[in-house]
Amino acid sequence: MFAVTRENSPLGTVLWYDGEFYHSHTVNNDTYQLFVQESPVKAPLKRCAVVGNGGILKNSGCGREIDQANFIMRCNLPPLSKEYTEDVGSRTHLVTANPSIIENRFQNLLWSRKSFVEEMRVYGHSYVYMPAFSMKPGTDPSVRVRHTLADSGSSQTVLFANPDFLRNLGRFWKGRGIHGKRLSTGMFLGSLALGLCEEVALYGFWPFSVDLDGRPISHHYYDNVLPFSGFHAMPEEFLQLWYLHKSGAMHMHIGKCPKEPG
Repeated sequence: MFAVTRENSPLGTVLWYDGEFYHSHTVNNDTYQLFVQESPVKAPLKRCAVVGNGGILKNSGCGREIDQANFIMRCNLPPLSKEYTEDVGSRTHLVTANPSIIENRFQNLLWSRKSFVEEMRVYGHSYVYMPAFSMKPGTDPSVRVRHTLADSGSSQTVLFANPDFLRNLGRFWKGRGIHGKRLSTGMFLGSLALGLCEEVALYGFWPFSVDLDGRPISHHYYDNVLPFSGFHAMPEEFLQLWYLHKSGAMHMHIGKCPKEPG
């Protein structure tokens, strides 16, 4: 149920936006044809890597280890140019795209479709996972991404997040002490991986401004732009993920990854 499909959301289905009260979309012929027939990601997947964008990844040397996973998830169209691949890897199977990124970086695809398609090539034959039915302003950019990639002959598949799945996850974690306005993308993907994968490894999840040795680190591995304060409860999320790590439900990598022998 993590994605909207023709199977779980037939014509006439009312999709209630999970990020806004009292807004909904009734599936019609126009939107129905944008959905995949059924969920293309089948459980159980063997070993999954969920790659956050934290500055803790910088100089980690984790790229080779990340790329060895069977299924790799990334958050919000992160840069994967050569200067970063040693730390973050180069392979991608699913990448999220927040509508605000489409608006700010690509002018809502009203003028910059070519540059968008070119930038997306770095993610290979991946699924592009978008919250089209979370906030009303995010629907049009998400649909535009779907049309843009289809019109360009891209091999990527756009999946729209199921708002019921996002809502239920939010409630689940709120009952366990996470009180931000909304879960972070990384928390959504980590939770999704727990449901899909036999083994889950997290990389780049570190919401603090210093590393384990007290050295300052940037917010992201590629810049130091801070998020809007109060929107996500990153320390609370990290604590829950750390509990899962300590219980053996997943493995969280912090700091450097071991080098290949020899």
